[in-house]
Amino acid sequence: MMDQRNKAMQGMEGARRATGIPCMAAAAQGVPSMAIVSAASPPNPEVPEKATRRRFTTDYKLKVLHQADQCRNPGDIGMLSRREGLYSSHLTTWRRQREIGIMSGLTPKHRGRKPKLDDPLREENAKLRKENLHLQGRLKKAELIIDIQKKISQILGIPLKNPELGEDD
Repeated sequence: MMDQRNKAMQGMEGARRATGIPCMAAAAQGVPSMAIVSAASPPNPEVPEKATRRRFTTDYKLKVLHQADQCRNPGDIGMLSRREGLYSSHLTTWRRQREIGIMSGLTPKHRGRKPKLDDPLREENAKLRKENLHLQGRLKKAELIIDIQKKISQILGIPLKNPELGEDD
């Protein structure tokens, strides 16, 4: 019984448990347990703030699809996708895009707002509309001030001079 245990320990030389507890073979050889635990560096727990989206070029997609088309044995496509780090949905989408049209379907789509049309008349029109709104706001404020001045002059009995008739101070 002891011989079987020794043979089993010799076969597991250097093996550790997942919990960080050293194996029996290391303890039997006299290796301190702290040396075994500290030898394996823990994984980095830091996670980037924002994950970056993977982008595949057209050449890469075509190369992978060609390799997938060459797979004949069961499990070959799974091995290919594991090796390349792809999902089966990638292959499905890329095949569908290839059927639609190679260059237009396989180029990555641009995300975000649509680019503005370079029409100088539209830009000038938008600029003039903005300026018009600004001037209308200033006109309303000026009319409000004039109305208040008229009311105050009526209350205080001060006659206002009419600039249209040419009256001066």
